[in-house]
Formats: sequence, structure tokens, C-alpha cells
Amino acid sequence: MAPRGRKRKAEAAVVATTEKREKLANGGEGVEEATIVIEHCTSRVYGRNAAALSQALRLEAPELPVKMNPAKPRRGSFEVTLLRPDGSSAELWTGIKKGPPRKLKFPEPQEVVEELKKYLS
Repeated sequence: MAPRGRKRKAEAAVVATTEKREKLANGGEGVEEATIVIEHCTSRVYGRNAAALSQALRLEAPELPVKMNPAKPRRGSFEVTLLRPDGSSAELWTGIKKGPPRKLKFPEPQEVVEELKKYLS
């Protein structure tokens, strides 16, 4: 019987995919200014919520550019990330582990705006 390999830790896989997405979003380089990245599945419901959230973030912080799906999004994903000029990132919202029901995946725009204020101050 063949020996069994160890299972990879789920968190290590999530961190690795997050780093890959950031590199793809940045084009492999550091960003010059802070940027907000919204990754959402291409389903209509996800897009509608992402547009509302994007509008709220632009009203709150007009100096920060908001990018939606800079790389191919993962299935069922809804994440909001702040990319800093020094190369680090801060996750403002992740709905990947939330639900069912599906509505739990989407944050209230005010929640994300409050989280953004914490990181900007």
C-alpha cells in the first residue's frame, strides 16, 4: 500500500492564493498609491453588489482608485482588499467562507467604509 501524504493546511492555501492574486493585480510590481481591489464572481447578483460597494467607497475616499476584478475572479468569491504602496495589503472584507444564504457574502457598504477608515488613519 502506498504511503499517504500529509494534507495541506487550508489557511496556507488561502494565503498563497491571496499572494498570487495580489501579484497579478499589481502586474508583479509594487503600486505607487494605495488601491482598493474588489474581487467578485461574474454572476449578476455579485456584480450589482460590487457596483454599489464601489460607489460607496469612491464617495468616501475619492483619492483612492477602485479596481474591480483586475484578474480572473474565483467562483463564488466576493472580497475587498486595500493594496498599500509598500506592497502590503489589508483585507477589508471577505465573503468566501460566509453563507448560505448567499446574502451573507455581501457586506453593507457602510461596514467596509468603516473598515477602510481604520486602515487609512
